[in-house]
Amino acid sequence: MSNKVKITETVLRDAHQSLMATRMTTEEMLPIAEKLDKVGYHSLEVWGGATFDACLRFLNEDPWERLRELKKRIKNTPLQMLLRGQNLVGYRHYPDDIVEKFIEKAVANGIDIIRIFDALNDVRNLEVAIKATKRVGAHAQGTLVYTISPVHTIDHYIRVAKELVELGVDSICIKDMSGILSPYVAYELVKRLKETVNVPIQLHSHYTSGMASMTYLKAIEAGVDAIDTAISPLALGTSQPATETMVAALKGTQYDTGLDLELLSEIASYFKEVKRNHYKETEFSMVMGVDTDVLVYQVPGGMLSNLIAQLREQKALDKYEEVLKEIPKVREDLGYPPLVTPMSQMVGTQAVLNVITGERYKMVPKEVKDYVKGLYGRPPAPISEEVKRKIMGDEETIQVRPADLLKPQFEEAKEEIKEYYEQEEDVLTYVLFPQIAKKFFEYRRARKYYIDSTLINSEYMTYPV
Repeated sequence: MSNKVKITETVLRDAHQSLMATRMTTEEMLPIAEKLDKVGYHSLEVWGGATFDACLRFLNEDPWERLRELKKRIKNTPLQMLLRGQNLVGYRHYPDDIVEKFIEKAVANGIDIIRIFDALNDVRNLEVAIKATKRVGAHAQGTLVYTISPVHTIDHYIRVAKELVELGVDSICIKDMSGILSPYVAYELVKRLKETVNVPIQLHSHYTSGMASMTYLKAIEAGVDAIDTAISPLALGTSQPATETMVAALKGTQYDTGLDLELLSEIASYFKEVKRNHYKETEFSMVMGVDTDVLVYQVPGGMLSNLIAQLREQKALDKYEEVLKEIPKVREDLGYPPLVTPMSQMVGTQAVLNVITGERYKMVPKEVKDYVKGLYGRPPAPISEEVKRKIMGDEETIQVRPADLLKPQFEEAKEEIKEYYEQEEDVLTYVLFPQIAKKFFEYRRARKYYIDSTLINSEYMTYPV
């Protein structure tokens, strides 16, 4: 009996997000795109997560244009993206009309599979995105955000999976963003899911703790249908297990992926050069080793680098160990939210403030107050009453789906950026990142003016009157 395992390649999204602070440019992606398309991957993850923000903020690129250019070259392999449910690719909840329009445009520009997650596993925050994805004919992958706590049992994940299937997802992904899913727990979780829901199961893990390859093998034995890997130069550390390693490990077995190791080797050679180009700009040493502290603190690699940056800014790097110990305490106080965007940033920042001020919850960011109020969704476990009183006083929490409190925004935003407007996608970019978007639109206009002026001058010099 053949149980061929499918591979999703993450090198164009999560791999460089994990190891190179999301700095790979479109120009670096395009030359290898057609070769990636020949491999026979289940899908190529190319968009979403932090790539949208990074394109605008750091690379002066239009993320929509990146997607279109990749789609022109990748004609056979489905393109996949990561979507933060009602947060889309931003850091707060957006109105339903924005969620629906964003998904419509993502699919129109080239996305085939949308992996949809909510940081709290609050299915209410996934419903609109799942239905919108199905409506435009794309594959809706529901996500179980994996973490460890007294409330995050296998029964909890089975319950969430059933709710996702009821909403009509085409598949389910176990998203182990910290690399803390152990091999035998993975076996049990996948086995239970396969017995309970009748949709394909995919596993996404990071190598941070050193367990991910072993975890993948046990999940494969339990019947997982697909795994996420990264081509070797951008694998391991806080990234995924290496594609070539998993392909070789499964070769000749009933799980054989059927992928060509020689072709993968050619692709790896290309990305070795890309990695070399970024090496001086990125502190690879911080993200390339095995860090077993993640098993204690459950802190993903991206969150670690953010913590270090915050502490360095406060001239308090000597407090690093103390902050690491504070993170699990804050997480317990706040009802055990999984440490994934945006909850990882909130918990990490609160832990830093607790340590630096010397008094717990003396200073509380607006985002943490909003979370405690219920504006991000339902916490996995009750928030500490003492902490809730300290943060909110007598103010009531909300019980409704957070997006129910938001009014439609698309038409209003379109009017606000009419001087920059070139495409409907611009409105979505502006809603997600207003200040950064305006800077990018001004850069785009200036660049276009420069190019047009250069062409005019060039013509004049070539054909003088």
